[in-house]
Amino acid sequence: MQDDHRKYQARQQAQQSQYRLLAELEAAFDTIIDRIEALVDHYREQCREQGHQHGAEAWALHHPTPDADWLRSALLDFWYQDGQDGRTTRSYIGLIAADELMLKHVAKVNAAKEDFAHILGEIREHAADLIPEIKAVLPFRHPALHAHLTGQGLARLHLKQCWRALPVANAPLSRVRLAWYSSGRSIKKLSVRDAEKKLLALDVDSPHIRIQLKHLASIPDSEPLAQVQKQAPLMRANLFFADPLADGRERRAMNVALPLFIPSADGRLPYHNTPPPKPQEKRTRAKRSDERLEETCFLPSIRVYRYR
Repeated sequence: MQDDHRKYQARQQAQQSQYRLLAELEAAFDTIIDRIEALVDHYREQCREQGHQHGAEAWALHHPTPDADWLRSALLDFWYQDGQDGRTTRSYIGLIAADELMLKHVAKVNAAKEDFAHILGEIREHAADLIPEIKAVLPFRHPALHAHLTGQGLARLHLKQCWRALPVANAPLSRVRLAWYSSGRSIKKLSVRDAEKKLLALDVDSPHIRIQLKHLASIPDSEPLAQVQKQAPLMRANLFFADPLADGRERRAMNVALPLFIPSADGRLPYHNTPPPKPQEKRTRAKRSDERLEETCFLPSIRVYRYR
C-alpha cells in the first residue's frame, strides 16, 4: 500500500514538474515574440525618422528592400516547412546599421532566447515526451503568427529557429566581407565497439551491413574511428573593426544565419561585398595536406572513416 502511495506521489510530482516547465517555456516564448516586435517597431521608426523609405542603411542578400516587414518575417520565422530536415535551419543573410537603442533591443531578444534554450534543455532532460506537444501547441498562443500558416505546411514549431541568437558586431566596423563556407563538417570520434553498435542497430540481414560488420571485425578493437557529418553551407562574415578592440583584435570571423546588427552612430553601414546568392556546388578550396582521415569511407552506412 505504501509503495502504491509513493508511486502515486512520484507521478504527481513528475506531472507538476512538467506543468511548471511547460508554463515557463510558454512564458519564455511569449517574451521572445514581444521583444522581437519591440525591436521591429524601433527599426520601423528609425527608418521613418531618417527618411529611408525602405531602410536604406540595411542590406539583405535575397531581398531588395530589407524594411521592417522583411525584418519581422525573418526574425519570426520559427516554422518547419514541409519536408524540411529537422537539423537544418533557414537563413536570412543581411546587415543592419544599429543605433544604441536598437542594440539594447537586440540584447533583450538574445537574453529571452537564451532563457528559452535553457528551459528547453531542462525539458529535453527531464520531460522529453513534451517536445511534440510543444511544437504543436506553442504557435497557437499567437494567432497573428499562426494565421498565415493555413495550407502552407508550417504548423509545427522549429525549436532551433526559436532560440538561435541574433548576431551582433562587438564594435563599429570599417568593412565586412561575406563568403559562403560549404566544406564544413563535424567529426566525432568512435570506438570499434561504438561503430559495431550503430551497425547492429540497422538491418543486419542486409548484405551491405554484413559486409561492413566483417570489415569492422578485421581491424583492432583499439583503433579509433571517426564519424563524419557534412554540414549545410553557411555564410561566414569577416568583420574588420574601425578601431582595435581592448584586447588588440582588429578583426573577427563569425557565422551569420540571421541579419547582423552593426553598431553605427550615423546610421550608415560599413563597406561590404555582395556574395553570390548561393554557394558554389563544386569545392574550390584545395584539400589540406594534413588531412587525417582516409579519402574512402570505411563504413558508408554510418559515415565512419579510418584515420590515415
